[in-house]
Amino acid sequence: MKKINLHIAPLYYRLLKISCFSLLLLFLPGSFSYGQNKTATEYQVKAIFLYNFTQFIEWPQAAFSSPNEPFVIGLIGEDPFGSYLDDAVAGERIGTHPIVVKRYKTIKEIGKCNMLYMNSDDQPWMERVLLAVSEKNTLTVSDAPNFNRWGGMVRFFTEDGKIRFQINVDQSRAAQLNISSKLLSVAKTD
Repeated sequence: MKKINLHIAPLYYRLLKISCFSLLLLFLPGSFSYGQNKTATEYQVKAIFLYNFTQFIEWPQAAFSSPNEPFVIGLIGEDPFGSYLDDAVAGERIGTHPIVVKRYKTIKEIGKCNMLYMNSDDQPWMERVLLAVSEKNTLTVSDAPNFNRWGGMVRFFTEDGKIRFQINVDQSRAAQLNISSKLLSVAKTD
């Protein structure tokens, strides 16, 4: 039985997730386009995308009040992920910050949140949420077709049976988020 060095194992799993992310970008088939399987597979993939965004985006130091403050991925609106997002980030860290997932029922509940997935296509509501986090260095993400035009930063969409994403570079810069050129090279930008 082969022993695994416990100090190397977390790094190995982190690299494995990042490698899987890269492969998903290139080879994700359209297999999620049928029946009930669509939701499970689509949101498993999106959960991995959300985790991997943390590896290719830098938040300013001002986004954290202490070195051990959690990195919060928030969800508002109906939760399409189930346990997929929790599973994708379980035990992971961004530097010294453990990643936690929080689910919000109202806009007022949103406190310090580093990434916020918004599940709605109601423009007035989405604009209120975006306004509420506009001063917080929060990466905003949604599937809503007009999300980036409303002031959001990352919009998921499907093209040729593959999950893609569009990045609003101006909005991410306004939030002082530094997006890696590697991530920008595989995104549609506006």
